[in-house]
Amino acid sequence: MVALPLAVASARQAGDAGRTDVPAASRGDAKARPDTGRRSPRPPGLGLATAARCGPELTSPDGIEAQTCVLTRGEDTWARTYYRNATGRSLDSVLSLMGPGDRTVQMRCATGADDEPATCETPRERSRGGPDAYTAVTEFAERGPEGALLLRSGSNS
Repeated sequence: MVALPLAVASARQAGDAGRTDVPAASRGDAKARPDTGRRSPRPPGLGLATAARCGPELTSPDGIEAQTCVLTRGEDTWARTYYRNATGRSLDSVLSLMGPGDRTVQMRCATGADDEPATCETPRERSRGGPDAYTAVTEFAERGPEGALLLRSGSNS
C-alpha cells in the first residue's frame, strides 16, 4: 500500500527552508542591535501556518486511494484531496467544499490513468467561520452519466 502524503501545517515559508535566525548577540557580533521596543507582527523567518483537518486515508477495492482535507491559512479556506488512481482508466471526480450559509464550491478534477500520486484543490475563499464550519468531500466515479461511484472521501469521515 502506498501512503498518501498528509497535509502538514508549516510555520516556515518555502523560501526559508533550512534557515535559522539567530539574534546578533548570540552570533558573537561585536555590537548587538539595541532593543527599540518595536516588535514585528511575525518573528523573522516565520510565515502563516496552514491548519489542516483531514479525514482518513481510504482505498477502494477498485484501486482508488484518497484522503480529503479542509485547509485554512490566515483568512483563506480551501479543500484539497490527495489521491492515486490505480484502476488503469481515467475517472470522473468532483471535490466539494461546503461551508457556512449553505455555500458550496465544486471543482472537477482531472483524474488520469497514470497511477501516480496527485492532488486536486478548490479555489481559496475568504473564511466565513472557523475551520470546523467547513467540510470537504471528493467523489471518484467511472466516466459517463451512469458511472458507478468508486470512492467517496471526506474531511470528517
